[in-house]
Amino acid sequence: MKELNFPFDGKDIVRRRLALRKQLLSDGTVRIKKRVAVLGGSTTNHILSVLELFLLNFGIEPEFYQSEYNKFYEDAVFGNPELDCFNPDVIYIHTTSRNITMLPEGPSETVEQVEKRLNEQFFLFQQVWESLTKRFNCPIIQNNFELPLFRHTGSYDSWSVSGHTAFIERLNIMLSDYARANHGLYIHDINYLSAVCGLANWHDAEEWYLYKYAMSTSVIPDLAYSLACIIKSLYGKNHKVIDLDLDNTLWGGVIGDDGQEGIEIGPETAEGQSFSEFQSFLKGYKDYGVLLAVCSKNEEKNAILGLEHPSGILRPSDFVSIKANWEPKDRNIVESSQELGLGLDSFVFIDDNPAECAIIEGQLPMVQTVILNNVHDVMYKLTRSGYFEVTSVSDDDMHRSEMYAANVQRAAQCKSFESYEDYLASLEMSAVICGFKSIYIQRITQLTNKSNQFNLTTRRYNENEILEVSVSQNHICLCGRLLDKFGDNGIVSVLIGRINGNALDMELWLMSCRVLKRNMEIAMLDELVKKAKLAGITRINGYYYKTQKNSMVAEFYGSMGFKLDKKLENDDSIWHLDIRGYENKNKVIKILEKEN
Repeated sequence: MKELNFPFDGKDIVRRRLALRKQLLSDGTVRIKKRVAVLGGSTTNHILSVLELFLLNFGIEPEFYQSEYNKFYEDAVFGNPELDCFNPDVIYIHTTSRNITMLPEGPSETVEQVEKRLNEQFFLFQQVWESLTKRFNCPIIQNNFELPLFRHTGSYDSWSVSGHTAFIERLNIMLSDYARANHGLYIHDINYLSAVCGLANWHDAEEWYLYKYAMSTSVIPDLAYSLACIIKSLYGKNHKVIDLDLDNTLWGGVIGDDGQEGIEIGPETAEGQSFSEFQSFLKGYKDYGVLLAVCSKNEEKNAILGLEHPSGILRPSDFVSIKANWEPKDRNIVESSQELGLGLDSFVFIDDNPAECAIIEGQLPMVQTVILNNVHDVMYKLTRSGYFEVTSVSDDDMHRSEMYAANVQRAAQCKSFESYEDYLASLEMSAVICGFKSIYIQRITQLTNKSNQFNLTTRRYNENEILEVSVSQNHICLCGRLLDKFGDNGIVSVLIGRINGNALDMELWLMSCRVLKRNMEIAMLDELVKKAKLAGITRINGYYYKTQKNSMVAEFYGSMGFKLDKKLENDDSIWHLDIRGYENKNKVIKILEKEN
C-alpha cells in the first residue's frame, strides 16, 4: 500500500487507521502470522495501532500482547501467566529515557557513585533480557534511549561526570555492546530516530502528564515504522536489489551526448561531488549484501564507458546485472529478476525520470520506486525506508554480489552445452556438508526466514532456536556449502530432522533458489542418509506443507525416491524413504571432507 511507504503522512495514517486496516486485511495477500508481545514502560496502545498497519503492509499479520502500564520489568522478571500463554514469537520492550530511574542527582556525585548508578541501571535491563530469553527464547527488540530536551549546563551535560546526557549516552553504548555479544537481542535506535525527528518534536510533556505517552503522538508513525522494519528484517522480508538508471542518476549529464569526459562525476564540481557521494553510498549497501543492477535506456558500450569514468566509485564489476538498451524498463527489470532468480518484490528501482517510475509502478506494482530529485533526498529516503534493514551480517552477505554475478556467468555457460549433464560436469562443483557450525549460524537463520520457494515445510527459526537444535541430541542438522570454478555460493541448503525412534522426521528442508538444478539436493540427501544410518535410523519421513510460493517442491520427495503415504485435500503430503538399501545418487559434486 503506497500510503504506508516512506515518506508517509503520519497524521493521515492515524486518521484513516481503521479504513487502512480493513483495506489491508481484505486485499488477498497471504501473510505470515506472528505473536508480538509489547512490554511497555509507558502507554503503548497508540503505538500498536499504527505498528499493525506497517506490519500488514510488510506481509506480517500480528497478534499483540500488551503489558499493563509500566509493568515491563514485572512481566519479564517475575512472569505473567497471560504472557506465558501468549508464547510470543518476538518481544518488543518499549522503554524510553522516562524509564531511566538512576540518573545522577547532582554535581556533587563522584565518578564512582555515577559508575555504580550506571551499572545498576544496566543490570535492571539485563535482568529483563535474560529472564525473557530463558522463558521464551525468541528475538527481543529493546529501545535504546533518546537524549533529554532540557539540559541544566548546556554542552557540559554531555561530558560531565553527573551529566544526564553523558549518562544516557554511556548507557546506550552498554546496550549496544551487550547486543553484539548476545544472540537474539536487537537494538531499536530511537536515539537516532528522535534526533532525525527533532528532540523538540519528540518530547511532549503535556502528552506525558495527561496520557503517559513517552513521546509526541506526531512521531508515533515514525517509531512504529522503524520498529516494523526490524521485525520484517527478522523474518526475511527485506528487499535485495537496487536497480539504477544511469544518466542524471549515477552521474550528471547524458553519456550518449556528453561523452565520458563530459559527464559530471568527481570532486571538480559541486554536482559531480554529489554523484560521487551517492555512488559511494550505494557501494556501502553492496558491502552489506545488497545487489546492485543497472536498468538504463542507453547503448551498452556507453553505459560501460560511464561506469569506467576515472572519477567514478562504482565499476561494471559492482553490478550483478547491466541492462542498457532501448527496451521498456519494466521488461528489463523482469528479465533481471528471472536471471537472478529473485522475485520482483526484491527490487527497488531508482530513476530521475518520474514518468519511468510511474510506468514501473503501473506495470510492476511489487517493485518499489524512488524518484531521484536530488542525491541527498534519495540517500535520506533509502536510509529511512528500511528496505534494507539489517539485523545480522553473515560472511555470505558480504560476498553476495560476487555470488550472484558468478551465477549469471553460469547461466551464460549453460547455453553453450547441448547436454545438461555435460554442463554440470563443466562447473567442477565441490561441496562441504556439515553440522551447524557457529560461523554459519547467522546465515542458516537467514535462510530459514528468507527461503520460500524451495522450502518444504517453511518453518521459521530464530537464531537462538538454530543454536538449540545445533547441539540437540534429538536432531540431525546439516548445512551445505557449494563451490565451483566460478566461485563460492556460500551456504545454500539446510536440513533439520528430529529423531523419532528408528525414524527421522524432517522438520526443515530448504535450498537457495540460486543453486537450483545443480544436484545439491541429491548430495544433501546422500549425506543425510549417511548420518541417519550412523544414528540407527532406518526410515526418513518427509513432509510437504503447501504455501503460496513453494509449489515447485510439491513432488520433490517423489523425485528423490520417497514413497507417498498420504496426500491431504489442501495438497499437503507425507512421504517416507526406507534407507536400509539406499545407494548414493550424487555423481557430479565432489564432497570435501573439510573446507579449503
